[in-house]
Amino acid sequence: MSVTKQDQLFFFLGGRDLEMLTIRELLERHAPFAFCDKNLVWGAKASDYKEEIEKAIIQGKTPVFIELTVDLDLADEQIITIDHHGKRAGSDKPTSLHQVFELLNLPSEQWTRWHDLVAANDRGHIKAMKEIGATQEEIKQVRAADRRAQGVTEEEEQKAEEAVRNARVLLDGKLTAVNLPHSRTSPITDRLEKDLSGTGYENLLVISPDQVNFFGTGQIIQALNKQFQGGWYGGSLPEWGFWGGYFVGEEVLKFLCEFLEEVVNTK
Repeated sequence: MSVTKQDQLFFFLGGRDLEMLTIRELLERHAPFAFCDKNLVWGAKASDYKEEIEKAIIQGKTPVFIELTVDLDLADEQIITIDHHGKRAGSDKPTSLHQVFELLNLPSEQWTRWHDLVAANDRGHIKAMKEIGATQEEIKQVRAADRRAQGVTEEEEQKAEEAVRNARVLLDGKLTAVNLPHSRTSPITDRLEKDLSGTGYENLLVISPDQVNFFGTGQIIQALNKQFQGGWYGGSLPEWGFWGGYFVGEEVLKFLCEFLEEVVNTK
C-alpha cells in the first residue's frame, strides 16, 4: 500500500456484503474520508465508477478501490487497491476490513469485537468465527447481518430452503450438490451449517442458472481453479475457502466427482 496523505484518499466500494457495509460505516464515522458507494453486487468493477474516478483524479485525489476489478487504464502509482480475493486471499493475509482500518490509521482501541467477527466471517465463514471463539448467538447474528447486507430477499430465502431439501449428497457424503434458481449462495451455506442446526457438508457445490459456486477444501479449489480458468476464489486458504465462476454447473459437478473419486482411490 502506498503512502498517501489522509485527505487525498477517495474510496470506491465494491460488492455489498457485511464487510463492505462495515467498511462504509468506518468511512462515515471518520472524516475527512470521502467515498462513493453505488450498492454494487459481486463482480463489481472500477469502470462502474468511471466518471467519479476521473473526477477524483482531476481533483488531486487518490482513488482507493475496495474489492473492485481494475479494468481501467490507470497506473499502479495512481491508485490504491484493497482486496482479499484471488492471490490476495489466505488465512494469513489481512482482510479488506483490516487493510482499510490500517489505511485510515485508526487507533487499535477502535477495533471492536464486531470487527473481529466480521473479518473472520469474510476470511473463513463460520469455521473462522469459531476459531476466534464466537458463540452460536454471535455466529447467527453475523450470518443474518451478512445476508441482509447482500440484499437477500425473503423469496430467495424460501427458494434456498426448498433447494436444500432437494440437495444431492454424493460420494458417501464427500460432496453435496444443490441446484438453486438464483445466485445468492449464503442462504444455502447457512442452512446447511451444523452450527446453525443444518445437516453439515464436507464439500458443497451450488449450481445456479448463470454461475456455479463451490465451498470446501483448498486442494479442490486449486484443482477447480486450474481446470476452469477465469473464475474467482478466496477464503481461509490454503486450508479451506470458496471458488466460483460463470461455468456450466453439470460440467463442474462431473469434474468434482471424478476428482474426488481419484483422490479416494489413490489414498
